[in-house]
Amino acid sequence: MDKQLNRRTFLSAGATLAGGLMLPAAHAAGSKERLRIGMIGTGMRGQVLLRELVRRDDVEVAALCDIEPIMLGRALAQVEKAGKPRPQTFGEDRDPHAYRRMLDTAKLDGVIIATPWELHAKMAIDAMQAKVAVGCEVVAGVTLQDHWDVLNTQRKTGTPYMLLENVCYRRDVLAVLQMVRAGLFGELVHLQGGYQHDLRAVKLNGGDPRQAVGGGVEFGAKGWSEAKWRTDHSVQRNGELYPSHGIGPCAMYTNINRGNCFTRINAFASKARGLHDYIVKQPGGASHPNAKAKFKLGDIVTTTLSCENGETILLQHDTSLPRPYSLGFRVQGTDGLWMDLNHSIHIEGVSKPHQWEDFKAYQDKFEHPLWRAHAEKAAGAGHGGMDFFVIHAFIEALKAQAPMPIDIYDAITWSAITPLSEQSIAQGFQTLDFPDFTDGKWRTRKPIFGFDGRY
Repeated sequence: MDKQLNRRTFLSAGATLAGGLMLPAAHAAGSKERLRIGMIGTGMRGQVLLRELVRRDDVEVAALCDIEPIMLGRALAQVEKAGKPRPQTFGEDRDPHAYRRMLDTAKLDGVIIATPWELHAKMAIDAMQAKVAVGCEVVAGVTLQDHWDVLNTQRKTGTPYMLLENVCYRRDVLAVLQMVRAGLFGELVHLQGGYQHDLRAVKLNGGDPRQAVGGGVEFGAKGWSEAKWRTDHSVQRNGELYPSHGIGPCAMYTNINRGNCFTRINAFASKARGLHDYIVKQPGGASHPNAKAKFKLGDIVTTTLSCENGETILLQHDTSLPRPYSLGFRVQGTDGLWMDLNHSIHIEGVSKPHQWEDFKAYQDKFEHPLWRAHAEKAAGAGHGGMDFFVIHAFIEALKAQAPMPIDIYDAITWSAITPLSEQSIAQGFQTLDFPDFTDGKWRTRKPIFGFDGRY
């Protein structure tokens, strides 16, 4: 990039570069125009994704499965309100294997899995073996063996699998992807991201189905929604429990599994204080039985990864202390950097020396083709529109019988950071080799994410 460009010329050139990166979509001869989609898990997250499904004319929500009657009822009401036909339902008998009956009998093209983390791997494996394409909420598995099992099943069956990582579709994240591919930051050197979100009132609530956030300090059997299952992971595990929000965009920027790969990983965990302090500070909390609970998850978990092409990536997991929400993105190269926390960018030769510029003008000029095409459709969708895009990508790729933009190798590589970080911490913060889940295919695979103007 010519360092003598002034700011106006630079931004104008950037818009041209950004628009020119879109490649045509690939279509298969057997593409379908309308899909029968099922959903396993109709809790709060499932209902957000269901909203995106029922407003599409190319999707029939054919079946819903949940063993919690309240949530299944809410999902059915959502479908009815959208004016769509009532889907088949499974799980009213609270049979934990009801989803298998759905896979066997509902004649589905695809299924959305939006259940607790520990169920994802088995459900995805069963769906792929039934030849039902999988759109799986994060994470792909819990143990390292889970990840190998999911990967090996996908390889054996050939069934499409996409990890539904919505942050890859965040508006600024996709604009930065355009900038990276246009070379604005020069050669990438270091990236950061994470999941920094105060979840204390999510992990601990009053167990009331009418109030999923706050209202008490219950978890486990007496909790409701995520407090019923997610908090147990904080009791039993210590590691980077939720890596894909941070690593997904960083992996796309650095072409992980497509010309680059992770080589080494280590993780450090702080002491655990936040959840206990939250409990004892609530009314009656000091005398509540959960005040004696022992939480294993460090309040701040810091994970570092090295890449074959020389970049380093830092992730931070921070969900048990008071803080505003932030994913903490930083993309830094030989010609400048972007940071999402202060919505700022600095490009050498364009920005004033040693000064930040506001990111808004750059984001507008480097708007990704997906957002240019679908911003109106995404308006009002969950998480600032990201949920529209992640469902849109899964459906469009499945209709076209095209490669999933976040495919099995991405899913397994990103999600396996969790058990590897747990192993590193348990072994005294040891640095470990990162497995090559692609068996060397990363050397020849080509980047596809974000090039297609439809998904």
